[in-house]
Amino acid sequence: MEPDTNLRALLTDALRFWERLRIAYNLVLAGVVGYCLLPRLLNPGGLDGGVVTLQLFLCAVLANVAYTTAYLVDVPVQLSDFRARWRRWRIGLFVVGTAFAAGLAWLTTLALFGCGGLG
Repeated sequence: MEPDTNLRALLTDALRFWERLRIAYNLVLAGVVGYCLLPRLLNPGGLDGGVVTLQLFLCAVLANVAYTTAYLVDVPVQLSDFRARWRRWRIGLFVVGTAFAAGLAWLTTLALFGCGGLG
C-alpha cells in the first residue's frame, strides 16, 4: 500500500466511485420496472395507484440498501496490496451487480404486479 493511503482516502475514493454510479444503477432498475409495468399502466384500472406507489418506494429503498453492499467488497480490497489492479477492474463489480439487481427487479415486479413486460 502506498504510504499516503489511509482509510479516509480509501473511503473518499469508494464514495466518489460508487455514488457517481448510483444514478446509472437506479436508471437501469427504473427502466426494467417501467418496462414491466407499462402494459398494466396503459390498462385503465390495471393497478391501484396507492399500493403500487408504496410497493415501488419500498423496493427502491431496498435496492439502494443492497447497492451499498459494494462497499463491503471495495474498501477491504482497497486496503490490500491489490488496490491498483482493483481500481481498474471494480467497474466489473458494478456491471455484474447491476445485472443481478435488474434480474431481481424483473422477478419482483412479476411477483408483486403479475406482469412480465411487453409482448
